[in-house]
Amino acid sequence: MTRRLLGGAVVVLLGLGLAVYGGEGLVRVLQMKREIEALERDVTTLRVQSEKLAATVERLRSDPLYVEKLAREDLGLAREGETILKFPSSGR
Repeated sequence: MTRRLLGGAVVVLLGLGLAVYGGEGLVRVLQMKREIEALERDVTTLRVQSEKLAATVERLRSDPLYVEKLAREDLGLAREGETILKFPSSGR
């Protein structure tokens, strides 16, 4: 009977230990899973952005008309002999 009581006490103590310390571990595991999911979403977003930037770089390297368009629109550059007219915005 003593061995049975001792075995039962060990099982109860192990169960209590797992309940107390295992609960914190379970909470931490769930937090880490949420963090991993958020990081995976970030990685997906960054991959999409990287692909867009790579396409833009390739276009800048191979498409002179695109480079000219950017130079005209973003930098306000013009070809020799051209006149650029700038109008004020409507303010609406």
